[in-house]
Amino acid sequence: MSDEHNGLFASVDALLEQAAADALPDPAERKRLREAAGLSQDQVANALTVRRETVTGWESGRTEPRPPKRAAYIRLLDGLAARFPAPESPSGSAWGPSARPPVISQPQESTSPVVPASDRATPVRPPVAAARRLTVKKTVAPAAGDARFTHGPLAVVDGDGSAYCTGGLVLDCPLTDLPTLVEWTLREADLGAARLHRSGKDADPLIVLTASAVQRLGLPAVLEDRRGLRLPDDHPAPKQLAAAQWKLTKRGFGPWARVYRTADGARRQCVQFAVVPWGALDTRSWDTAHQLQSAELARLLGTYATRVLTPCGSTAVTGLELMTALRPPTRAVKDPATGKWVSGPMPGSLSEPVECAPPEAPDGHPAVAALYPRFHQRTPDQVLDEEAYQWARPLTDAECLKPYVVGIDVNMAFAAAANRLTVGLSAPVHVHRPVFDAKLPGSWLVDLSHITFDERLPSPFTPHGERPTGPAWYATPTVAYAVELGYQVTPIEAYLRYEHGPYLDAWYTRLRDAYVATMADLGVTPGMPEEQFLAAMAGYQQTDPVLAAVLSAVKATVKGGIGKLRERARSGGWRPGEAWPALARPTWRPDIRAAVIASARVNMHRKMLKLATHASLYPVAILSDCAVYASDGTGPLDFLPYQDGKPLPGGFRLGVSPGMVKHEGTQSVLWAEGLLEEHGPDVNIARHIKTGVVSGQDEGE
Repeated sequence: MSDEHNGLFASVDALLEQAAADALPDPAERKRLREAAGLSQDQVANALTVRRETVTGWESGRTEPRPPKRAAYIRLLDGLAARFPAPESPSGSAWGPSARPPVISQPQESTSPVVPASDRATPVRPPVAAARRLTVKKTVAPAAGDARFTHGPLAVVDGDGSAYCTGGLVLDCPLTDLPTLVEWTLREADLGAARLHRSGKDADPLIVLTASAVQRLGLPAVLEDRRGLRLPDDHPAPKQLAAAQWKLTKRGFGPWARVYRTADGARRQCVQFAVVPWGALDTRSWDTAHQLQSAELARLLGTYATRVLTPCGSTAVTGLELMTALRPPTRAVKDPATGKWVSGPMPGSLSEPVECAPPEAPDGHPAVAALYPRFHQRTPDQVLDEEAYQWARPLTDAECLKPYVVGIDVNMAFAAAANRLTVGLSAPVHVHRPVFDAKLPGSWLVDLSHITFDERLPSPFTPHGERPTGPAWYATPTVAYAVELGYQVTPIEAYLRYEHGPYLDAWYTRLRDAYVATMADLGVTPGMPEEQFLAAMAGYQQTDPVLAAVLSAVKATVKGGIGKLRERARSGGWRPGEAWPALARPTWRPDIRAAVIASARVNMHRKMLKLATHASLYPVAILSDCAVYASDGTGPLDFLPYQDGKPLPGGFRLGVSPGMVKHEGTQSVLWAEGLLEEHGPDVNIARHIKTGVVSGQDEGE
């Protein structure tokens, strides 16, 4: 080929390279496309053979991809853009004016439907006073980029008609009755939040009622029905809503209430209420949120809504709803036979309820009642018992000579365990004499009683830390850890899920980002020197009570969301052996909960074994994600081992990121010995290491 041809081709290649450069979407869109597909930064990095930090730089705009990675990255983004177009703008649709596919979801009690055209003809109530802005510093930005929700996701309403929104905005709202307030919220308030996934649904506006607003609306200051936690049906408020053609879910009007009109393919007409004086903001999750002034409460809830999800119930309920918001059960697909858009299952999501395996079912489940007589106590070979650690032992003579016991606590332990965890997406298949496969999620009946450890270490195979006595059911992460330690396992039978995937990855990423961002706002950032980190952690909760409450809620969302995967039956006429409403959810998955907890417990043991093997350090007590060690000093740096000035590889590391540890508390060895002497060997000093007070309330993070 002539030099002239080579020169022409080089020029063309340069133009192509320039075109490729122009083909890259902006950084925010790169992140949106990845999250819409439910991909983690690690997955993208592995596919492109780059570091995760490189992908972070591309999505933040700090760096740009260079050839040859650029072309591959553009190809990935183009493919994702074809599957997940940008959300529809107010003036048009990505699908064209007449061909927009419907977003169809599985009907659930918590999914409130949309108003039909006939209902939308209901006369609009007289407009309320215009919005007014106060000269308040904007601490949380309103919902940018979506003209439908210009005033943010929620409003905290006072008895004088002031509706405090995010960003320091205050609106005037009517408080004559609930129907008027609902109409104002939907027609004038511009509240809500855009969906987190293209096939999901927008978050309904949230109205938070303070004590003065409750009084102004004629609602009781305290709910008399402490069991049902709802207004009686003959109360004027529910009657007013019914008269105005508004409906309530089965839980009625209580601390968390959803008011809606029936769906008919039109825009959703639904408002969520949180009633503060009725206990909507549980102190175990929201700290002292119920005591905040309205503007500060709006900042707290707005920050949480922006970083996690608009609250739609307890933090546990919101944690579960976040899973669905990030991985909706269904999507719009075109029927090849008719050419019409219909609802189809979303790949990688939990699309329909499935039966659990008998050993995975909790007591009282219909599957348990069918196999065992009532009051039968199931043995380890009949039930999957994957729970968090609750283990303690007496101090040795050498440990008693040390002056202190120091507790360290794993940050976001369950969230870290959910990261990159492969879980089942389908119903279980019963298999006899299977060959163990660590890549297959499921429950395995296997005998691990031959595996022994130093008596100063707990067994990784039981929550109580005692060695198994025979065959027992285990989730895949537990059996995989036995194989990792070099032991041979021979399963007797198993319930396996051949359709599987990283369902919780996007959930973990969003909660991790919320946690890290909130900690950064409180002055604790990744990469801090360890001494500086410990000093910052000692006082971060006093930095900003509002953000401290946000942090508490984020952590409660993790634990509560995982717990909700195996929600038990509630009282109210239920009897053992009867099904309960939660079983009808695609997200009622006790096997996924078991896998997460097993992974967290194994992660904990792996680090403790590392310290025991390489530094002869053994825990004296463990409670879930908190481990206590005897120490010559008062802090973690006084006993955590180091090699060449760095933390022992594979051991506990101090830091703010999920999976790293912080200082939980320090007490004297005399205190620990006194506790054991007074309360006996069953007391767990890890439960009380933080405060030193035996109250039964100290549960670690």
